[in-house]
Amino acid sequence: MGEIAGVLAALVSSGLGGTAIGATRYLIGLTDPLSLGAFRFGIGVVLLLPVALLRRERWPGARDWPAVAALGLLFFALFPVLFNASLIHTTAARGALALSTLPVLTMLIAALFGVERLTRRKSAGVSIAMGGVALALLAGLANAPEGAWRGDLLMVAAALCMALYSVSARPLMARSGPVAFTSIAMGVGAICLTAASAFRGGFASVANFGTVQWIAILYLGVFGGAVVFILWAYALERTTPTRVAVSITVNPIMAALVGALLLHEPIAWNLIVGLLAVFLGIWVATTEPSWPSGSAGSAARRG
Repeated sequence: MGEIAGVLAALVSSGLGGTAIGATRYLIGLTDPLSLGAFRFGIGVVLLLPVALLRRERWPGARDWPAVAALGLLFFALFPVLFNASLIHTTAARGALALSTLPVLTMLIAALFGVERLTRRKSAGVSIAMGGVALALLAGLANAPEGAWRGDLLMVAAALCMALYSVSARPLMARSGPVAFTSIAMGVGAICLTAASAFRGGFASVANFGTVQWIAILYLGVFGGAVVFILWAYALERTTPTRVAVSITVNPIMAALVGALLLHEPIAWNLIVGLLAVFLGIWVATTEPSWPSGSAGSAARRG
């Protein structure tokens, strides 16, 4: 039941994350990647800290602080800059599809770190999923915004940050509470982004924000900054990094819907076919039978 709950939490997190991509795409033309990330995670950490305190969660120990800070800089500082910058160049749907390389990257990194075993079946799934992403991104270049490939590459780099975080954060979360861990990591990233944005004068753009823009900012902070990452941390605590990462395939669907409804972005055939290929590849890679309970390292190797 715990693993099912973790997968369901990851699915809801990814669905909300897809809507956050649409909101980011809407706002990115009005501000810059640094200030947008500062708002998203600044609001997020303000909401997460009271939750961690009310739950009386265990905080990361002193020996874990360097790793928590490093992961905070990786995921809550570098990731949002790459994520937001990518949406300057590409559409919400393409950006979300590029982000759906996360399960592939997570499987490879988990195998490299010895957390999960990369088998022939997983390798076949990786190949199918990567082929689907390539089809969706390359076949649609003629109808994509100029320079969309830059945004696609930036989003893949953001997915790499997320994969490294998902694999590396799990053992640290096991030694503390998921919300407490996420609060500290997010706080490190938010402070870094706020300082960098203030130095560059990025917050000046918010003077022109109207009611709709502030609603979008609040949505990003509450749902894209707090709720999404509470659910993601909850999921990582209960199931493997690869099974959590698989849920990201929900992301392009939500992003495409938001992009089509709010930004009038087209949903082309290659996006749909590519997304189906990603689903197939991830299904192939993650439906391998579990290792026998007596096998060495079986708990860590389940994909």
